[in-house]
Amino acid sequence: MALYSIAGDQLKPVQTTTFAQEAILERKHLQAMLRQDTSALGEDLLVLSEEFGQWQDSSRRIDLLCLDKARNLVVVEIKRTEDGGHMELQALRYAAMVSPMTLDQAIAAHARHIIHGVPEIEGPDLLIARDEILEFLELDDVEDAELTGDVRIVLVSADFSSELTTSVLWLLNKGLDIRCVKLRPYKMGDQVLIDATQIIPLPEAADYEIKIREQVEETRKVRTKRQEIFKRFWGQFIARSATHTDLYKQRTPTTDHWFSAGVGRSGFAINASLTEDRTRVECFIRLGKNNPAANKAAFKALLEKREAIEATFGGPLEWDELPDKISSRVYIDKLGAGWRTPEAEWPDIQDWIALTAAKLERALSGPIKSLSL
Repeated sequence: MALYSIAGDQLKPVQTTTFAQEAILERKHLQAMLRQDTSALGEDLLVLSEEFGQWQDSSRRIDLLCLDKARNLVVVEIKRTEDGGHMELQALRYAAMVSPMTLDQAIAAHARHIIHGVPEIEGPDLLIARDEILEFLELDDVEDAELTGDVRIVLVSADFSSELTTSVLWLLNKGLDIRCVKLRPYKMGDQVLIDATQIIPLPEAADYEIKIREQVEETRKVRTKRQEIFKRFWGQFIARSATHTDLYKQRTPTTDHWFSAGVGRSGFAINASLTEDRTRVECFIRLGKNNPAANKAAFKALLEKREAIEATFGGPLEWDELPDKISSRVYIDKLGAGWRTPEAEWPDIQDWIALTAAKLERALSGPIKSLSL
């Protein structure tokens, strides 16, 4: 696709260029920019490490090792060339090599990344890294944050050869979560523009393909008793919640301890979560890791309307700014009821979640949509 500028009543094509012509390098420029902001890759990722190479018998390094919201590792391989070289083969090796990584190892890798590769890490560094990972995953307890053991691959290049795309499509059809993102540079005066486009899988088919893969993945992921409990609980919850709210009608059961629904504005979610003996419904506020001020401003703006919000909700709510974290939350707990509660008593918990989520969404949707951020 071409890129155009508007000049009066005319479209003027913007000149294409190459990274080589603009002296834009892979590691120094492209990798550094993507490390600072992964949104060009089409999703919110936490960069665990850059140039990760903690291997015993190899000097190979992963450009960016990331974590996604589903607790999967993500290998990001970057090239500035017009064909991508053999990057899919490199990425497959890296994915295989990093697949045994545990949560503790991921925390250690992120700690080294935070302190810029210093080999010796100390307790405080590990705590900072752990908290950042929990914050990104929107979890309170490290016990709920264990990695899935799966590794996704994102290939980034100025363009891709037909041989590479054929390989990627075959891998995709075999169930490997792999995608290609094309970064096409343009020159507009003295300014270099980059058009970031996911070309595999095609965006038009991505939702369907992801849904099919998620169904297969959820079946395969049910490995432990706790995951089986969560999957069964949320499956029943979806059916029961339909009589109280439409928030969850398009969702599928998950093996996680939490369940989320949007409220019509990015950065705000109505979450339900279970611990052993506590059930929580909350509005979770996280507008982005690069804009903590906006997160806190949104929370404080809602807090100013607390009286009206709680009146609409029908009772008091807990308002937790989480001053040491990027995010904030407004929540209500049901104590003495959690995932260890006997299954015969689940309907009471599920009805409480559905009714409470509906009330919270009704109380907050208007104030959230009216926020000026």
